[in-house]
Amino acid sequence: MLVKWIRCTVTDRRGFERGQRKWAGLPGEPGFRGQGGGWSRGRQSVAHVFAFWESRSFYDSFMARSHDRLAAAQNGTYTHPRVTLFDHRFDVKTGFEPRFTDADVVRVAHTRVREGRVDHFALMQEKVWNPAMAGSPGMIRGLFGEAPGREFLVLSMWHAAAEHGKYRQERVERLSLRAQIQADVEALTGDVVDLEPSWTV
Repeated sequence: MLVKWIRCTVTDRRGFERGQRKWAGLPGEPGFRGQGGGWSRGRQSVAHVFAFWESRSFYDSFMARSHDRLAAAQNGTYTHPRVTLFDHRFDVKTGFEPRFTDADVVRVAHTRVREGRVDHFALMQEKVWNPAMAGSPGMIRGLFGEAPGREFLVLSMWHAAAEHGKYRQERVERLSLRAQIQADVEALTGDVVDLEPSWTV
């Protein structure tokens, strides 16, 4: 599965949200699996959208045919768009599905890993972080994805921001030491996204 992560700074909120509803045409596209997104909790006017495709070839075909027509409704409503494509490597918890209807919040962590540390980083994700997240109350599902250039995405869906906050307070420092995160990670950014139900496709 291919994961597309889009983030941008919205300059016309009403126009952007109106345009976002035009993506309701996506389910007819071959290979489309789901899309959702919302607003950053920490950075006002920053929007995140996550789209899922069965494969790169289905996605490329969509980009060549229908994308520009659907995207036209949002022209001029945002600046600084950043798009990254990730290949799904494994689930966090089990049975990831690109569904957004049962979650209120998405936590996204974006990591660039040091040269020579990719295998260790992926192993720690599987053996240390995944079990901790999977066992946390309120965590629904998630995935671990990889992009060229030693870039990784951990996307997790939560019932509520408070439950994610509790997991952070209680566990993250201890887990970071155990996973030797300082040795693996060159750069780490993240965000907590309040999902907008009307953006779910």
